[in-house]
Amino acid sequence: MKCKVEKSRISGKIVCPPNKSYTHRAIFLASLAGNNSKVENILRSADTIATIEACKKFGADLEIQNSSIIVKKSIKFDKNVPEINTENSGTTIRIASGIASLFSEEITLTGDDSLQKRPMQPLLDALSSIGAQCSSTDGKPPIKIKGRILGGDVKIPGNFSSQFISALLISAPLTEKGINLTIEGNLVSKPYLDATIATMRKFGITVQTLIPYKRYNIVPQIYKETTFTVPIDFSSLALLLSATVLIGKDITIKGNIGNLPQGDEAFIDILEQLGVSVSISEEEIKIKTPEKLTGGKFDLSNSPDLLPPLAILSLNSSAPIEIVNVKHARLKETDRIAIISRELVKIGIKIQEKEDGLILEKTDNLRGADLNSENDHRLFMSFCIAGMYVGNCIVTDPESVNVSYPNFIDEMNRLGAKIQLN
Repeated sequence: MKCKVEKSRISGKIVCPPNKSYTHRAIFLASLAGNNSKVENILRSADTIATIEACKKFGADLEIQNSSIIVKKSIKFDKNVPEINTENSGTTIRIASGIASLFSEEITLTGDDSLQKRPMQPLLDALSSIGAQCSSTDGKPPIKIKGRILGGDVKIPGNFSSQFISALLISAPLTEKGINLTIEGNLVSKPYLDATIATMRKFGITVQTLIPYKRYNIVPQIYKETTFTVPIDFSSLALLLSATVLIGKDITIKGNIGNLPQGDEAFIDILEQLGVSVSISEEEIKIKTPEKLTGGKFDLSNSPDLLPPLAILSLNSSAPIEIVNVKHARLKETDRIAIISRELVKIGIKIQEKEDGLILEKTDNLRGADLNSENDHRLFMSFCIAGMYVGNCIVTDPESVNVSYPNFIDEMNRLGAKIQLN
């Protein structure tokens, strides 16, 4: 499927979707706690549904009520678990792998074609070092895991994905010995680890930080029932803000901002460096955009999901936008660096691709083009926003938005966008 995107101008009010990362974490932890633990304001998307289904396969009894989930009974570690298909969700398969290592029977975890290209070996090696039996033909899904892990000292590299570390931390309290975790090298996406620890604390778990982003200790503990409210998703907010900067007029973005850590909150600082004035209250965000953005150099090592919304802002920048230290974006749903470089040049952006980032510069020859998002939700949405700026674009794979922002097209069109499914 494809979309026809015409030059557009949007205005009005829009509600930012709930946070996908916190929805994942809170559902897993509520499923470990049980006792009618509740997760409010969940994001209902393909990825989070994969987490819900995984928890059900693990034996949790979940009840969905509108935008909330109540976990009546927790995960059963003596259950014989059938194969778990996590579809396109990297967060789901990685955290679920940690939980699977707490079962004594072998569990197979797999996903769709895209997920089967994403690395798992560092996590499998770490789980094996503390007692699990793990196997995979190429270090990628499908994988087989048989526990039960006992805990103890474990090391894992930090340069692939913070999700590996999150998986170990979440499983650690339920091991016999607890875990002394050492992260080797430089950890990427640090705020996502902060998000995991913040969520664990909400569910009654103490995580001892010995050296931030390097060493952690978690003693044996029990997850306690709680009610957790999911804040807005700054990853989705970044896309809405990019749309507002490029094609918006009098846009108000509403939602519960909350006070939980989110790495993609850095997009607010990025916009201000580009010359955008940002006004934030507890429930809404407004911006004032200059005639031209100022350009600059931006380090996205801790916020790789900001790569697509930042890249498209080069369409209205008076100087180049340089994005660095985001090599791990090549290991997302797609190689986002390569695809952005390949596709945005079609609409007239001059691009220099580097191993760990991009330099993007607007030219005087902006034009419509066919843009292939490779079924990547964040690329699709960013390419649509770019298409609304230049006009006369075709963007592939609109169904990909089901992963994180199912109502994206409808919401954009309600504000005045001209996006038509073909």
